[in-house]
Amino acid sequence: MPTPDPIVTSSHVAWPQAFTPAEMDAVVGLGEALAPRRAEIPDPVQREQLERIRITRMAWLTPDDGNKWFYERMGQLIRSINERFFQFELTGFSDPFQYTIYSQSDGGHYEWHVDQGATRVPRKLSLTLQLSEPSDYEGCDLELRGGYKAETAPRGRGTLIAFPAYVLHRVTPIKSGTRRSLVAWVSGPKFR
Repeated sequence: MPTPDPIVTSSHVAWPQAFTPAEMDAVVGLGEALAPRRAEIPDPVQREQLERIRITRMAWLTPDDGNKWFYERMGQLIRSINERFFQFELTGFSDPFQYTIYSQSDGGHYEWHVDQGATRVPRKLSLTLQLSEPSDYEGCDLELRGGYKAETAPRGRGTLIAFPAYVLHRVTPIKSGTRRSLVAWVSGPKFR
């Protein structure tokens, strides 16, 4: 069954049904097996304000034989999206994938930020894969600001959202339930 065409906005590209429900279940299983912990912020100045900026639990899904299929599939999708919409010079994933959980019991959220800055290698594309059903939670929207107003990304399970790492974005406070997502970054030579 073919997937729907990507949705293109001023801030992001969203590819609905990029992954099947069975694939999403497998990714959640991989993430949950890692025992996600409270996320931290690398900047020592912001670390003091952590709860105001970000409350999530997360784990790093490093490449191995058990998730090789997923890394390969993400790579194929990213190449296709980049070729069609961004045409950035890319070299590969800059970090392991980040399995992320926002829960109402923790007050999960992530304030406005960009995915560039003090990173090991220059991040060029950011990706978020929706692992939860939209009915599993309220609030907790991924909002992106590529122009004068914020745009809300689609919430459909299996939707892959891609955007330049310099686009301002946030995850609004969760009101109820639990939202799971997977975040990835793709690097490349510095923009010129």
